[in-house]
Amino acid sequence: MNKKEVEGSLDKAAGKIKETTGKVTHSPTTVAKGQAEQVKGEAKKQAGKVQDAITDENRGSGRY
Repeated sequence: MNKKEVEGSLDKAAGKIKETTGKVTHSPTTVAKGQAEQVKGEAKKQAGKVQDAITDENRGSGRY
């Protein structure tokens, strides 16, 4: 797991908290912001996985 994956996981968790807070306070704007943050976090997490896969592939081919 690299830095981007960790950051993505943290963004997703923060987004979930924000979404839940929005639901409790009946704030559609906060719910939407939380959902957007979760999507951003998932994208960052997936980018980190791709980066790891590329790094692993390069190590296996001797180009790293």
